[in-house]
Amino acid sequence: MADHPYLCIAVMSIVTFLIRVLPLTLLRQPITNRFIRSFLYYVPYATLAVMTFPAILEVTQSPLAGLAALLIGTIAAWLRAGLFPVAIICTLCVFILEFWV
Repeated sequence: MADHPYLCIAVMSIVTFLIRVLPLTLLRQPITNRFIRSFLYYVPYATLAVMTFPAILEVTQSPLAGLAALLIGTIAAWLRAGLFPVAIICTLCVFILEFWV
């Protein structure tokens, strides 16, 4: 399959198209099931967490600095700090831990 890049691109295009078009054609009525609605509501958050969490620990020079920033950022967010202050707090935490420790 690697010898045929155009075939790979075509297959990926078809799969992507079907994933996006099939729900539009099969689901014409609003979804009323509470379980499915809540599941679909949390899918973007779960996907973002799955993509972000490993990067938090791997992007720093020390995984402990990333873990400390994650914990401090979680506490700041829990205390209702906004997105920008949490980002600044986490960045400062990593900077301090990697520069002086």
